Amino acid sequence: MPEALPKTMLEVFKRQKYQLVGNHSAVKKCRWLHQSLVYGRACYKQLFYGIQTHRCIQMTPTLACNMRCVFCWRIQPEDVGVRWDSWDASKIDDPKTIVDGCIRAQRRILSGYKNHVLTGRLSGEKYQEALSPKHAAVSLDGEPTLFPQLEGLLEEYRKRGFTTFLVSNGTMPETLAKLSIEPSQLYISLYGPDERTFLKACRPHIPNAWKRVKETLDLIPSFKNPTVVRLTLVHGVNLKNAVGYAKLIKYAAPVYVEAKAYVYVGYSRQRLEFENMPSHEEIKGFSIELARELSYNILAESSASRVVLLSKLQKPISLAG
Repeated sequence: MPEALPKTMLEVFKRQKYQLVGNHSAVKKCRWLHQSLVYGRACYKQLFYGIQTHRCIQMTPTLACNMRCVFCWRIQPEDVGVRWDSWDASKIDDPKTIVDGCIRAQRRILSGYKNHVLTGRLSGEKYQEALSPKHAAVSLDGEPTLFPQLEGLLEEYRKRGFTTFLVSNGTMPETLAKLSIEPSQLYISLYGPDERTFLKACRPHIPNAWKRVKETLDLIPSFKNPTVVRLTLVHGVNLKNAVGYAKLIKYAAPVYVEAKAYVYVGYSRQRLEFENMPSHEEIKGFSIELARELSYNILAESSASRVVLLSKLQKPISLAG
């Protein structure tokens, strides 16, 4: 994993209230965790799949990524004028250390909500449940398939009774092909209907990235647990050509497709404009066209997250523990 975070990036991570875990992992409070604890509002993952928002850790086993997507809200080395390509295999943390550290980090985050319990805004029962998380969204930052002990990480979470959402950019098919332990749900991000659009959106740092993504799409039918192809759609970049997306998705035959709008937040504002952010109605319109091409149903939507769920199923599979 990275030998050391560049100082300028480390300072930004700390300002953004990342909880750094070990040499290369991190946890960050999801805005929906706050919404759930304070206002009783659930994120779309709870609405769609039944996981409990207040018991979900948003984490990553590596802050390193092999792409520099223009719509990514996270900091990228180029944003602060540094290079970050130094790796040291001797500093790779083991899965148990990472999971233990992530749970401790989540509890540090939650310690700030004790006053909400005292004032009655948050029930003591819900707060205690939150202190015992049961779901890990392996999606905070970086590309998790770059972590060489990914299978061990999934197993460590599974041993503790966690469900896991693993979100990958699809550029490491060899890692996914070797997994004998699956996440509870696998997400593969598809950021373009063709190679030219993909390269414009993702700016990969590795050769043959588009070919690798298509190899990963071919792997999706081999997974036993639910699979998702997720589209992050950006005006003027990749919100186009539903037919092209459908042709790629048909080969993958995922259980679900999630069509989600790019949101104008974070460091993406240095690369894009507010006008690049689609409305929920635009995402829904694109999803209707995509569903027609795929012969999928529109199962659910969340206007707050600007996301629409498609599937051949009649209702989503509940992952509630």
